[in-house]
Amino acid sequence: MSASCNVVVLISGSGSNLQALINSQSEGNPARIRAVIANRADAFGLTRAQGAGIPTAVLDHKAFAGREAFDAALMQAIDAHAPDLVLLAGFMRILTPGFVRHYQGRLLNIHPSLLPRHKGLDTHRRALEAGDEEHGCSVHFVTEELDGGPVAIQASLAIKPGDNIDELTHRVHAAEHQIYPLAMRWFAEGRLRLAEQGAMLDGTILPASGYQIRI
Repeated sequence: MSASCNVVVLISGSGSNLQALINSQSEGNPARIRAVIANRADAFGLTRAQGAGIPTAVLDHKAFAGREAFDAALMQAIDAHAPDLVLLAGFMRILTPGFVRHYQGRLLNIHPSLLPRHKGLDTHRRALEAGDEEHGCSVHFVTEELDGGPVAIQASLAIKPGDNIDELTHRVHAAEHQIYPLAMRWFAEGRLRLAEQGAMLDGTILPASGYQIRI
């Protein structure tokens, strides 16, 4: 592995997780964000990246004939930066199997639930309606199964009596901002890897729920 780990981040919106990733780049952290790519020109995360001196690009998915054409162009844009790691940070696109295979083992996503519970959208409302006692977020390797890849790290928090969606969303966001930079750093340091049996940290296969942090 080179002294630095080239990272490309994909976004669609405000980029709060991107900001946490940017802030985590420091002396001793080999992860370096080389580019931020968005599928929406109005994504505020682009402004965050530009403020940090990180190159940006916009690929509007509506300008392409279909998913395959968009993903092919996206791969070309990503690969121009020779990435060791690609991070999905609120990138609201379902990726084609060809894209996922191309980056197998070096493609991570953050999801706002304790996977495998509440895959998909609207996770905070669903956790409250299900009467869950805890909720949280997961960083996982991306596979062809939506939100189904091996989990690297989870942060869990208790759902308090009277919690509403806004409060829960805010608390889970804060947890995301802790664990995503940690996962990026672990990968950049060569500690986190995808093995046939699942996610591996420091040479040991992690449990299905990944490395656990309680908040």
